[in-house]
Amino acid sequence: MPDEISDLRFFCILAAAGSIAGCARAMGLSPAAMSRRLSTMEARLGTRLVTRTSRHFALTAEGQRLHEHAVRIMQEVEEAEAELTARAGIPRGLLRVGVPSEIGRKMLAGVVAAFVEQYPEVTVQLTLSDAGLDVIDDGLDIAIRPGRPPDQEVMTTSLINSRRVVCASPDYRDRKGLPATPHDLLKHDCICLIRRQRIFNEWVYFDGKARKEVQVTPRLATSSSEVVHDWAVSGRGIALKVLWDIADDLKCGRLIECLSTYRWEDVTLCAVYPSRTHLPSRTRLFLDFVRKELRQAYFGT
Repeated sequence: MPDEISDLRFFCILAAAGSIAGCARAMGLSPAAMSRRLSTMEARLGTRLVTRTSRHFALTAEGQRLHEHAVRIMQEVEEAEAELTARAGIPRGLLRVGVPSEIGRKMLAGVVAAFVEQYPEVTVQLTLSDAGLDVIDDGLDIAIRPGRPPDQEVMTTSLINSRRVVCASPDYRDRKGLPATPHDLLKHDCICLIRRQRIFNEWVYFDGKARKEVQVTPRLATSSSEVVHDWAVSGRGIALKVLWDIADDLKCGRLIECLSTYRWEDVTLCAVYPSRTHLPSRTRLFLDFVRKELRQAYFGT
């Protein structure tokens, strides 16, 4: 049984890496050793699991079925180990965390490093991506994202909440002025975010208690929130950003808040994780640790 479990773990890593070379890097071994191990596994099972050439790597139909079973089995193994180690009070094991690039770089990287320093038996793999990570499809233990996902088959917990801010650089103000009302944004160069081919150009605000929105016409749009930030700082236009992204820029004057008399829609940073009966202790500890560190860093609580 240990050999079979080891093979399943290897196959999960191989599928996630998408290549023999990537698997070798992840496991700290040579590509030749990984190739031999795959061949041995295919010989034992009597079927080809991967179609691979110098330019192409893909799971066969049999490989895809094995991968689905392997992911589920490895999750159950990890949960069983976590339950046993939790009783001993020692969190350990692998934690896979996915987060958007800017949030990961600015807000989570340091927190993750502090977490593994406090819990040295836990290993964290931090994936940064603006492609819209899915906690199930991407094989993650936790996905951290702005807003709650529509999927009801996952669990969601709030980490921190913040307001959005309409902002521009002093250079943009000097060249083109600033809007006096939300409707004035229609006459300005706006910068918008793109997610899965959808342009987020409907900016929601509150006039008193009334919820309203202004549909801006973006002069620039990008799938990278970091590029939105850089364009705004360099004077390319007006952006709608979450306060936690630009608090330092506002303090030092790189950005100026516009339309501060209006309240713009809030956003909640959420942690999403698979709905499981027994949540590993390392996952619970990580969520509590991240929530505490972020609230202390951004709100002093």
